[in-house]
Amino acid sequence: MRILMAGAGATGGYFGARLAQAGQDVTFLVRERRYQQLQASGLVLQTPQGTETLQPQLAQASSLTGHYDLIIVTVKSFALDQVMEDIAPAVGPETLIMPILNGLRHIATLQQRFGEDKVIGGLCKINATLGDNSEVIQMTPLHQLYYGALDGNNDARLQRVDAVLRDCQVDTRFSDNIMDELWEKWLLLSTLGAVCCLARGNTQQILTSRGGEALLQGVFSEILSVITAEGYQTRPAATARILELLSDPATPMTSSMYRDLTQGFDIEADQVIGDLLLRAKRHSLATPLLNAVDVNLQVYLQQR
Repeated sequence: MRILMAGAGATGGYFGARLAQAGQDVTFLVRERRYQQLQASGLVLQTPQGTETLQPQLAQASSLTGHYDLIIVTVKSFALDQVMEDIAPAVGPETLIMPILNGLRHIATLQQRFGEDKVIGGLCKINATLGDNSEVIQMTPLHQLYYGALDGNNDARLQRVDAVLRDCQVDTRFSDNIMDELWEKWLLLSTLGAVCCLARGNTQQILTSRGGEALLQGVFSEILSVITAEGYQTRPAATARILELLSDPATPMTSSMYRDLTQGFDIEADQVIGDLLLRAKRHSLATPLLNAVDVNLQVYLQQR
């Protein structure tokens, strides 16, 4: 299977590296700066087990040739429009596109551009970031990759994808209910991002502050009400596990959006929080805490 990994940041770099190490034909589609970094130093993974360096196959948009069987999109959501332009020449009649992005807006965007039959569901769970020298740092052993047909029909095309991905040294989950997994991932990451960005701290700091637990539970409840109104079929055991994870004061947690914010980077405010507010408005839901978070993030973006 010919695989194009759109992006070689923490997520794309890690999972693409694991696919390449498993012997798959993987090409990383990257921008000029990342291209030069990877050409000079290779793709460096720092994991709990040690440091590994790969010499990856690289391409830039101008040099893409031929169609790919699977395109895995791993960029930040605000870069999606440009990435769609970049990958368009690589999309053929049999190509499948698996986005691993935050939120859900990107699914409809990709379907409108390339067709509903080409887009499958995907998400990952990994604690990873880029280091000062652009190395991929896996901070904990967690490295789960979920995927499946958006309508639950995991046909022969999806079976082929599964056969490739499950052999790539990561914890893979071939789901026949990927939409619920996507809703629940959004519930987790948007609650985490909202409270960390608003309070400017990790969950341990928030939960041990006066009113912190009420803040977290209030944000969680607002988000759950929005995604339920939008079609999420609530799985009580799953949502309880998410709230329990977020509410553990012994485990300090932060989101990638919070880490980007503290470093002065662009953030996925519209895709993670803003889209929830648009969906809440559609159902006339009151979301005062999410509104406060959104204002906070907009001011940050104005001041960048």
